[in-house]
Amino acid sequence: MHDCVIVGSGPGGLGAAYALLDRKPSPKILIIEKQTVSSGGLRNDCKMNFSYPIGFPQDLWGRAEAERCLAVMQPILKPEIMPKRNLAVYSERAQRLGVDLLHIEQAHLGTDRGLELIRRLTSGLSERGVEFRFEEEALEIDAERAVLRTNRSEYPYGRLVVAPGRGGFGFLKKLMDDLGVSYIDHIVDIGVRVETRMDYYPIVRDYYDPKFHFPDKVRTFCTNSRRAYVVKEKYQTREGRTYFSVNGHAFSERRRENGLVNFAMLKTVRFTEPLASGQDFAVMLGLQAMLMGGGQPIMQRVGDFRLGRRSKREDFNHDLYDFPPSLASCTPGDISLAMPAKILRGIWKSMKLLDTIVPGVLHPSTILYYPEIKLYANKPAFLDRYFRVKDGIYMVGDGAGTSRGITAAWASGMRAAEGIAADGG
Repeated sequence: MHDCVIVGSGPGGLGAAYALLDRKPSPKILIIEKQTVSSGGLRNDCKMNFSYPIGFPQDLWGRAEAERCLAVMQPILKPEIMPKRNLAVYSERAQRLGVDLLHIEQAHLGTDRGLELIRRLTSGLSERGVEFRFEEEALEIDAERAVLRTNRSEYPYGRLVVAPGRGGFGFLKKLMDDLGVSYIDHIVDIGVRVETRMDYYPIVRDYYDPKFHFPDKVRTFCTNSRRAYVVKEKYQTREGRTYFSVNGHAFSERRRENGLVNFAMLKTVRFTEPLASGQDFAVMLGLQAMLMGGGQPIMQRVGDFRLGRRSKREDFNHDLYDFPPSLASCTPGDISLAMPAKILRGIWKSMKLLDTIVPGVLHPSTILYYPEIKLYANKPAFLDRYFRVKDGIYMVGDGAGTSRGITAAWASGMRAAEGIAADGG
């Protein structure tokens, strides 16, 4: 019997474990992780924001509580806050266009240094008696017996914290269905990843991850520069079909610069009845993109997009189109055939506004990759402020809609730990 079993070793799970250790002497904690190493944002690029409300859904978090949690986690995560310079001209341009440029306290480690942080965090927990089981997959919960079943064993628990992250949205949805937990599944983020040269998006030299919020619920997200690459993330539907969503990451200063920058342009879509599942809708878009791309995401040069024609392989050369794609395995094509028109119109309108604020980003060589889909916000009906969904069971992190990013996920794990302590666990 473990005092607490935690599913997922991303920031939500780690935050819960550290907070539990601070609240109860020598609790017996087990962390289950299906990957070979802690995953999620800590593993991929490791970009951390330390300013409310970035990452904190405002229906669940107030400023005072978020800032309290941020203050507690900073000595553990030890962020090196990056400087911001010369932003007045960008802020003034944005303001005239009705666009917000948010000023955020940020730290960026890069994928390679993120692994070092993971090793430090997990080693710190192991030294305090926390047990890890890597390459072991949680399957289902027997709530009556208070047992978690995995592909290897069964684990009785006193309390259970489920923190599978965005990639575990399907698993989390199945758990909620099995447990009879109602949830909201009507909000998704759909968009493209933009890749260009840093010369065409020079703001990143002064502000590593500039946060622009546009009208029509469009925003920039997860900017990577200097040593930046677009990557694929593999997802599977409940029926076992595979599709990819693109994402971005960057390495630390130890790597040679490639002069590229990438960032997401995402539109938040809120569905109403009678749609049964926003997540299913997003998955259908991902599968449709795979159909059009021959099993790969689609990429298109801005120059071709403006002319209303598809991109071809020969368009990705070193002439006018003066840099090669960092994710060359994508299929050249026409994004307008794959993305719903209303979503694409909102994103393209916002990109034109962005090109006015930071002239050059819509250079003909700029690449649009599709799809970038954020599968989170399967938000359970929580029983209390500690994210409890059943007696002894808590759900936290991006997959449960309690956060959107590393620091808020860590904070939601802290709140679950506080609930466990308040409940006598």
